[in-house]
Amino acid sequence: MMAAIAAAEEGHVVTVLEKNEKLGKKLFITGKGRCNFTNACEKDTLFENVISNPKFLYSAFHGFDNFSVMEFFERHGLKYKIERGNRVFPLSDHSSDVIKTLTTYMEQLGVTVHLRTKVTGLLKEGARVTGVKTDHGSYTADAVILSTGGKSYPSCGADGDTWKLLEDLRVEMTDAAPSLVPLCTAEEDILSLQGLTLKNVALSVFVDGKKKYQEQGEMLFTHFGMSGPLILSASCYLAKEDYSRKPVISIDLKPALNEKTLDERILRDFSENRNKQFRNALSDLLPSKLIPVIVARSMIASDKTVHDITKEERKNLVRVLKDFRATVIGNRGFQEAIITRGGVKTGSIDPKTMAVKQYRGLYVAGEMIDVDALTGGFNLQIAWSTGYLAGKNV
Repeated sequence: MMAAIAAAEEGHVVTVLEKNEKLGKKLFITGKGRCNFTNACEKDTLFENVISNPKFLYSAFHGFDNFSVMEFFERHGLKYKIERGNRVFPLSDHSSDVIKTLTTYMEQLGVTVHLRTKVTGLLKEGARVTGVKTDHGSYTADAVILSTGGKSYPSCGADGDTWKLLEDLRVEMTDAAPSLVPLCTAEEDILSLQGLTLKNVALSVFVDGKKKYQEQGEMLFTHFGMSGPLILSASCYLAKEDYSRKPVISIDLKPALNEKTLDERILRDFSENRNKQFRNALSDLLPSKLIPVIVARSMIASDKTVHDITKEERKNLVRVLKDFRATVIGNRGFQEAIITRGGVKTGSIDPKTMAVKQYRGLYVAGEMIDVDALTGGFNLQIAWSTGYLAGKNV
């Protein structure tokens, strides 16, 4: 939609082909239906939050950055608000208002939209793309912008079928992989914690003993393992081959306290509950659902009287609280991945125009490109910036 708008603003006659029954189907569910459409951070922070090939986005971000996006939506009637982590949402909390803003302006610009129209092939003459084939006939064009997304959330139409068209043209592609995706873990006691949310914990991920990721924030235990903001971000740093190495997640449940301070805190709690059984003496320290798992992992008998717990046992309890571990055995795949890692290799695209170097008249934008970012509105910013740049340069 942003590519169509940018091209129409340049005076081009623009037709949008959409295989779904409506525009913006994936946008509709973004941010749990609220649509975190960008991030109000400094430009350097934009680049810092891009995981794959951030330098490729230099022209795109500088040509149409996050503040340009906010100004664009505000100019076209969408009021917005900035929340924790500089996340930007429509004031109404309705993603449909973001879509409506785009579609209304497209109508004003005279953009033609054909819904339920699936692109099945590209028309070309030699090294020039001259249009597209669809299940409703062919369309000739001076330029074609492909912006069909990745392979995540196939229920929204992003199933990667357009990637096949590019592969058939021998455009160089990086293999697709799920990213910003929940992780599956091996330990049974983790599964017993389903539904528990932990806030303000520090999470690290190790592969073969090497730290791949570390951050503090919020996470969620599920029936298959773990999800939530920390876990989704951690998944961005795990390559496909890492999963066979059984990555280890380490959670510091009390990051504000070092081991000495935590031990002193436990001593205070124990002194107030010295005649209770161990399993009944942790309610001030931990959520009730987590207590049985911590008790089991501490190797202290659950019915042991608190005043009988030794210094060595207490030390082991501190270790468990500061290093609560889980083994990653996989992820939830494209069905639950927010974004796709991989796509058209950045070396195959002119970063100043989004043109595919091998073919005149062919452009790509958004998640089809081998760039991906963390949560917080950064992936949508990539979509706006690359779409805008492609539209301006056709």
